[in-house]
Amino acid sequence: MRTDCGCGCGGDATRTSAFVRPRFFAGQLLTEDDLSLLVEYTTAKARLHNRSLYGPGVICGLGVTCDPCGGGTVAVHPGHALDCAGNDIVVPCTERVDVQALVRERRISGLGVDCGENCADNADGGGRRYGLYVRYRELPVEPVAPYATEEPCPSPGCVPSRIQEGVQFVVKCDDFEDHRHNPGTRLLMSLGDLARADRARTRDRRLGHYTDALTVASLATGRAIRFDAADAGRYATALAWLRENAGGEGAPSPPTAREMTEHVRALAAAVARYDTYDPAGQEQLGRDYPDLATVREARGILGTACERLKGADMESSWPDPLRRTIAHAVVTETAARVVPERGDPDAPLEVRMLAQGTPLGHALRVEFRADLGLIREWLLCRLDQAADLADCALRTDIAAVDVPPLLPPPPPDSTEKATVAEVQQIAEAATALGTALGRFLTDAACATLNPPCGDCTDTDVLLARLELDGCDVVRVCSATREQVLPGGSAYGEWLPKLYRLRELAERVCCLPVARHEKPTLPSEGPVARPYADDLLGDWPRTGDLEEMLSLLLTPAPGETPPKALHEQVYTTPSEVTDSMQELARLRTQVSDLTAAVEGLRTQLGSARTQMTHLEGQVPERLGPRLADLEGTPDRAADQGPDQGPDQGPDQPDQPDRAPEQGAESAKPPAKRSRSPRTRKPGETP
Repeated sequence: MRTDCGCGCGGDATRTSAFVRPRFFAGQLLTEDDLSLLVEYTTAKARLHNRSLYGPGVICGLGVTCDPCGGGTVAVHPGHALDCAGNDIVVPCTERVDVQALVRERRISGLGVDCGENCADNADGGGRRYGLYVRYRELPVEPVAPYATEEPCPSPGCVPSRIQEGVQFVVKCDDFEDHRHNPGTRLLMSLGDLARADRARTRDRRLGHYTDALTVASLATGRAIRFDAADAGRYATALAWLRENAGGEGAPSPPTAREMTEHVRALAAAVARYDTYDPAGQEQLGRDYPDLATVREARGILGTACERLKGADMESSWPDPLRRTIAHAVVTETAARVVPERGDPDAPLEVRMLAQGTPLGHALRVEFRADLGLIREWLLCRLDQAADLADCALRTDIAAVDVPPLLPPPPPDSTEKATVAEVQQIAEAATALGTALGRFLTDAACATLNPPCGDCTDTDVLLARLELDGCDVVRVCSATREQVLPGGSAYGEWLPKLYRLRELAERVCCLPVARHEKPTLPSEGPVARPYADDLLGDWPRTGDLEEMLSLLLTPAPGETPPKALHEQVYTTPSEVTDSMQELARLRTQVSDLTAAVEGLRTQLGSARTQMTHLEGQVPERLGPRLADLEGTPDRAADQGPDQGPDQGPDQPDQPDRAPEQGAESAKPPAKRSRSPRTRKPGETP
């Protein structure tokens, strides 16, 4: 379906209006409008070709030299140039140009404003610099008297019958508009501030080292990480180095601290892989790799190395804060998860992360959350300012990413354990944002290969730079003026890069969106995972996309550098950041209180169940005994001084008398009344 609705649909108007050419037919009455339209059509088409295919600049000739007679005059030799409007500027013969007259003319037209001092006040030899420009000019010539017509308002007098194309020379201050265009300028418009862009890309690189490791650790909490010959070799090498260098007096120097940290990470990863096996598996590993008989010694050496590294100057050893946090996690996690005799069986996530060479400490998890928020915010900000977005679904996909909330900074050397849900959320968000960042960079790099149409704000063409000493021209320089090159002045100097960029574009642009493939786990047995060798080293940016970005942003010798975008950077006030951190701490406290309340509710329910059970058992087991206990004090009070101690409460009073006493002695005793007492709550009456 063709939708051709012009600029009324919201599009930008083109620089050239729609072309209309006359159509002649037999018997047509031709007027001046028809013939003028034909001239305008051919002229506008020629200017369009000059403007778009070649661009402004000098085509040939137009050399500027000193005048043989000296003074304030120069000679402009014949030549051909194009201005930014596409007009042909032709100087047919050598012209003598009076520079001082042009300077005076400029001062008069500028109401006395001049780039330098007055010529009369500058006789002491102070230099002034100007640019000599040539300007396209049209002059109506050859007037003729028109014939009488039936027009109600005919033109009075004579009317010019020709347009003569000519030139005019002018001088300006020594600053000129450079019409050349470097495609890196367009890339900078998409990326914005390079420092902020590099901050987001570097954090994405660090998350990329952890994404697959986080996924495996969260999915295989009960599985072993395979220990193979490469791990055995790494174990032996790191253990031998640490035997010689782990001890010593004082903190290690920065180079030693860096090397020691790498060996601690390698040895800790091997021991952590060993710890993920069950006792039977560890016995088999001991038979396959005899060096593992020294695991206990390795734990002790790791403990000694970690204690020594805690006293090292981490800022000097690791100037990059991103790597510094990883190095700190190597020390803290090794001391907490590997150094103990049997490791840390209560932290399967941390042990399996350490086994892959990617330690995950509490501080690192806090930074990962902040990094994910920074990458997401930067992408959404750039998409809001992007003018030539081609990935239409990118904004929606980024907005749908579930980024975990920020957490307050942890206490030093915290070994708080992570949860499976937290690790999975970080891994999924890192995967989604890493893919989105690659899509955005690909879109931005590919858009640079489409040259824009330049805006024409100044039609003057620079011929030379002039230096005046007093009233005389002392130096002429024409080497830095714009030249019309193959492919146009806009992209002519960039032409050598074009072939390589087009080759890269075939492999980067216009392809399906790249998806991150999650690591697959075997159905049974240990999980095979590579060791992250370059985690603390350089993080090289390789691949076709990175080569494409490098070609665009790295100027070749003599190439015009890309123009940096000067945009206003909004800094979040400290009050807002403090409030956000306080809000994060309050969220953590609310979560802890909610968990505590839920625990109390569970205990209260159990207590109620036990009370109900006890209330049902009290009348059966304790009722008679309670009645006996309640009656014993009253009976003891009613006993006489002659009553024996063995007489029960239900026996009649029978003193030690002869049985031949009267019948009155055989009467039953009178019923005693129980003394009143207060009944306890819940007591059965």
